[in-house]
Formats: sequence, C-alpha cells, structure tokens
Amino acid sequence: MSKDLGSQAGSCKDSRKSLIRKTINYFHKITSRILNSLNKMSIQFVITASFIFVTSIAIVFVGIALTNRVRVLAEENAIVNTRQIINQVNSNLDYYLRNMMDISNHLVDVIKSNKDTPNTELAQQMNSIMATRKDIVTMAVFSSEGELIACEPFYKLKKDIDITKYDWFTATIDNPENLFFSSPHVQNIFQKQHSWVVSLSREITFKRDGKTEKGVLLVDMNFSAIDQMCQNVVLGKKGYIYILDSDGNIVYHPQQQLINAGLKYENTNDVLKHVFGCFFDKHNGEKRLITIETVNYAGWRIVGIAYMDEIVYNMNDIGVYVVWILIFGILFSVFISFFISSKISQPIKRLEKYMKMVEQGNFDVNIDFKGGAEVANLAKAFNLMVTKIRQLMDQIVHEQEAKRISELEALQAQINPHFLYNTLDSIVWMAEKGKMQEVITMVTSLARLFRISISKGRNIITVEEEIEHARNYLIIQKIRYKNKFNFIINVNDKVLKYKTLKLVLQPIVENSIYHGIKYMVDEGLIIINAEERNGMLLFEVIDNGLGIMPEVLKNILTFDNRAAKGSGVGLKNVHERIRLYYGEDYGIQIESEPEEGTTVRIWQPIDCYEEGMSDLNEKG
Repeated sequence: MSKDLGSQAGSCKDSRKSLIRKTINYFHKITSRILNSLNKMSIQFVITASFIFVTSIAIVFVGIALTNRVRVLAEENAIVNTRQIINQVNSNLDYYLRNMMDISNHLVDVIKSNKDTPNTELAQQMNSIMATRKDIVTMAVFSSEGELIACEPFYKLKKDIDITKYDWFTATIDNPENLFFSSPHVQNIFQKQHSWVVSLSREITFKRDGKTEKGVLLVDMNFSAIDQMCQNVVLGKKGYIYILDSDGNIVYHPQQQLINAGLKYENTNDVLKHVFGCFFDKHNGEKRLITIETVNYAGWRIVGIAYMDEIVYNMNDIGVYVVWILIFGILFSVFISFFISSKISQPIKRLEKYMKMVEQGNFDVNIDFKGGAEVANLAKAFNLMVTKIRQLMDQIVHEQEAKRISELEALQAQINPHFLYNTLDSIVWMAEKGKMQEVITMVTSLARLFRISISKGRNIITVEEEIEHARNYLIIQKIRYKNKFNFIINVNDKVLKYKTLKLVLQPIVENSIYHGIKYMVDEGLIIINAEERNGMLLFEVIDNGLGIMPEVLKNILTFDNRAAKGSGVGLKNVHERIRLYYGEDYGIQIESEPEEGTTVRIWQPIDCYEEGMSDLNEKG
C-alpha cells in the first residue's frame, strides 16, 4: 500500500516538472517570434517610431497641462474684466437714473409747496430744467383720471387719447409707493411730438381749487442718451451688452432691428433667473460668458455677452508660446530621428519618388536599383504592377474611344431622319396644294440644309453655317404653316467664325414649332440668339408657345421619359451629343412656363474647338 502511494507522489512531481517545462518553452517561442518580427522590421522604422512616440507623448502631455492652465487663467481674467465693464455701465446708468429721480423729487417738492397746481413756480422750474437738460423730452402732470394738469414744453393731448390705459400710468396707480421706469417706446400722446423715450412716472399729491388730489408725474427721457451710453461699451469684436427690464422686455440692444425682425433672439429666460453673477452658455456652437448686473431702482438687468474664444485668444500669448514650443519640440524630434536613419531610408525614398510619378499619371517608369532584399522584391512587384496598369489603361482608352464614336454616330442618325421626314412631309403637302413657288423655295432651302448637314463629313462647323442651317429650316416651316409664326435671328459678329457642333439648333427649333407654337391661336414668335457669355459659346432659342408642364420639364433631358407627351428625341439627343463631345459641364438648359413660352440655352466651350477634335471629326 505504501509503495503505491509513493509511486503516485513521484508521478505527480514528474507531471508538474513537465508542465513547467512546457510553459517555459511556450514563452520562449513567443519571445523568439517577437524578436524575429522586430528583426524583420527596418531600422529606420524602429528608431524613428520609438523616438518620435516617446518624445511626442512627453511633449504633448506637458503641453496639454500648460495649455489647460493658461486657458483656465484666461477665462478667470475674462470674467473679471467683463464684470468690471458691466459694473461701469451699471454705475453710469445708475447715476443717470438717479439724476432723473432727483429731478422728479424736485418737481414733487415744488408741487407740494404750492397751494394750487398748476402754478407759475412749477412752470418756471420745468422750463429751467428743460433748458439745462437736453436729454429730457417732456415733463407733465396728470390727474388720477388722466387729465393733463401741467406740461413742459406745452403740448396738447391728441384727441381720443385715454391716458389711464398706458402702462406707465397704470403701473404708477397700482403701485403708488414705487417709481416706474418704462421700456423704450414712442411717446405719442401729445400732438406734434413722437420721440423715442424711456418714461419715469410716479404718484404725486397736489392741490387744485383747495382740494387735495392724487395724480401722476411723467418725465420722458430721450432714449438716445442711454443708447449712446451703451454703444461705447466694447466686449471684444463680437461681444456686446443689452438691457432687460424686470418683465423680460428688451430695453436696449445693439441689434434691435434684427430682434424686432425675428432674425436674432436672446435667451432671456435664463437671464431672468439671475439678479447678479455670470454663467456660460452655447449659442450657435460658440461658448459665451453671460454677465448680469441689476440697476438699482429701475430693476433693469445689464447683460454682457462675451465670446470666450475671442477673449481667450486675445489673452493667450502664453498659450501661443507654449504651442510653439510643442511644435518645435516635435519637429526637432522628427528631424533627429530622420537624420539618424537617413542612409537606411534612401531606397525607400527612391521608391516613394517613383510612386508619386505614377500617381501623377506617368506610367513610363521602371525601378532599377540595388538594396536590401525587401526593397528589391518590392521594386520588382512595383514594376510588374505599373506594366499591368499601363496595359489595362491602353485597353480601356481604346474601348471607350470606340464606344464614344459609336454613340455619337447613333445619336446623329436619330436626328437626321427625324428632321428629313418632317421637311419632306411639308414639301409634299405644299405640292399637293399646287403652290409651286413655295415648293421651289422650300426645295432650295432644303438643298442648302443638306449641303450644311453633310459638311464633307465634318461634325464641327462654324457658327455662321449653323445659323444659316437654322434660318433655312425656319423658312421652310414658315411657308408650311402659312406664316403662323415669325422668327428673329440675332448673332454677335464676334462669334460667327467660332466652331460649333453641327445640328444643335434645328432640333430645338423643330421642338419649339411642333410642341410650342403649332397649337397656338395667336401668331407665334421664335428668337435665336448667338453670343459669347462667361467664356462660353451660347445659343438661345426662345418661343412664346404653350410652354412645358413642370412634370414633363423635370425629366425632359433624360431618357427615362420617352413616353411622355412632347418629349421627342431632339432635345435629348442634342444634349447627349454635346456632353459626349465636351463633358458634363456643357449641354442644354431649359426654362419654361405653361402658356408663356420656353427658353432653351445651349452651352458649348470656345477654347476647346480647335484642339482635340480632329480625330473625332475624321471618324465621325
């Protein structure tokens, strides 16, 4: 029994030793693989990547710490500076409003000291105040029923004016112990007086005919004084201040017109939650510092809006200096790492140079240099790839050129039979009517049409020839339709010798006649213009026909609307021919209004006509 236990213990020890050996061998294999992988990497990569990574991490860490600290200090300074500016505005407004209150107190004392109101002393005092204070527009005393007792300057009340319904009057009557400062408004209770004012009103007690009565003293202050006081406040290039009354109405805003038009808004709800202090918000993605100060007596809130990015930028000299240090440190580390590994990296740089040449479209390159096995193998693979790409590109160019020419020929074949059929139909119709002179004219015009259409096999002709082609077509159609329409051709002499794609006007004119003028009751008119505009050749075909319905116009230049009424192949074929020759930046534009007419503009380049077209002309 004891022998069995001993043998089992020995077996366990052997198993443990075996497991330890296997674990050690496993880690040894992993370590070997890692070392082998590092050995296969280039020295340039190991040195450069390691050095740049370590130094960059250290520099960026220090830079972020310094930048954050500088930013915090800048924000704190911005808050202090903005608070100082707002306090100064508050002091100025407080001083101004105190003066208005002192004036009202003085008038109250004058009224109380006299046995009857109005009186000479009150009039003299009002006149004296008006002479010395240009910022006061009106001073007036009203009874509790809204009757005008005294006024300076003397104005008559407008007819049918009920003073008791105005806010400054009702607020004073409802709260007799308080002074009331109104929001800016136009004071329009007096005749010949419409000034933009802020009104100060308060309850008074006066004697009239031996009886004591209650009334309201009104002092209208010119709002321009407050406006000038606030306009001089600067909170950076974008910052500003505005003033709210206790009800959230804007007393002053530098962009008041935009506020009234609904093009700008202020977050007054958050402002009304604060009597004093500051907070941050975001407006149109920009962080703003909102600073609030409340004016004594009036209860107005002065709100300063400062944009933090602007303030921090103006105070961020230290931050800029830190950033430059970071940039210099990283650049220096990159320079040192590349300098150390420059000799090793020369083959890679040469390969990169050749790759850029291929990227720019030069496929006639062949790398032939000696270097490490990796670089040599890469160069061979690169040469093979460039050769195959060059062969494939030549094949694609050949196939696309053949396809382009065949498509052009197919489109041209669609236009010519379509035009010829309609023209011959018109000649037959005239011959049947016995109008031989008109037939002669039409046949002559048709002959000229075919002479220009053939053009010795050329697809590019002059503008003069294209205009002559369209004129002959219009002559034929005018005779056919018994002068149902007239036509006008306006051509700038400068463009007569320019080159143009053949048969671009006739299908457009044909479309104007068949779908625009044919069914009109009144006489139609077709205008053809040719000119140079915006560096391009422009043909315009304008008619006063029935126009094109919007749902048809939407797809008229695509081949997805073949079955729609009035969507013949003429417009689409001309559009596709121009795009095939000159690219998708050119072609046809159509503007049309039902029952008013249609304007078709044909855009073609000018500078491209003389070059690059010879091959296509010969093949087309």
